[in-house]
Amino acid sequence: MTTRAPHRLARLRLIATDVDGTLLTSDRTISPRTLAAFEAAHDRGVLVMPISGRQPFSIDEMVAGTVLQGPAVGANGAVGCDLRTDEVFFEDTLPVDAQTELVTRMREAVPGTRCVSVRDAGRTFVPEHGYVGLMDPGDHGRAELTLPEYDLAEVLARPSLKLILRHDTVSEDALLAVALELAVPGCHVTTSGAPFVEVSAEGVTKESGLEQMCARFGIAASEVLAFGDNRNDVEMLRWVGHGVAMGNGLPEALEAADEVTASHDDDGIALVIERVLAEQD
Repeated sequence: MTTRAPHRLARLRLIATDVDGTLLTSDRTISPRTLAAFEAAHDRGVLVMPISGRQPFSIDEMVAGTVLQGPAVGANGAVGCDLRTDEVFFEDTLPVDAQTELVTRMREAVPGTRCVSVRDAGRTFVPEHGYVGLMDPGDHGRAELTLPEYDLAEVLARPSLKLILRHDTVSEDALLAVALELAVPGCHVTTSGAPFVEVSAEGVTKESGLEQMCARFGIAASEVLAFGDNRNDVEMLRWVGHGVAMGNGLPEALEAADEVTASHDDDGIALVIERVLAEQD
């Protein structure tokens, strides 16, 4: 494990973890050692919380039956909920005018760009005509590839929890570069390791979602330990008391973190949680 600028958390009250590339190993499971570390923290009264670009239903599929099945943040910070009860605490949506301007300008800059509007705490999936054919089974947490498609006007007619941009031949990194250059007001664009660009309302990130959850539970940023590996984790890793990037993470995540641990396949999360709990004995 490589450490950079480590420090003790004066009091650990919350552990927030990204899901893909962080909590889940390459075979899309939680390792026994990592789960045991979360259980040990939970047993000490520490709130353990998944925070992901996934929608709540998809997060729940990954953590069901574990101590992580409780409060969660989905859609890159746009929705907070309780996975056990389906209670939705907040939804921060992308306005119609902002998403319409972004899609219009993206299609002018990169013809063939397709989009999806995700709504209703992640339950509603509204893809534009031509989008479903770009999907692989499991994309967006949806195994079926016979989904209905809609006219663009209908896709953009209501605010989105998250808007998705995708192209059949242009990579997500290239699309992201175009979207960042356009800098459409009201939009925050990022990627998470999936083959598409993810758009939230301006100011909506995992940081903002985690901040709202911390306020709800009376927890300070300095009392939070967080794990991540990708661009959409950067704001969160900078905000918390101690941010940890996975060894398999992107350079942006490594640079934002206080510490770099082992990879998701080498129990990187468990190594840090075990150490922090021992320090707080």
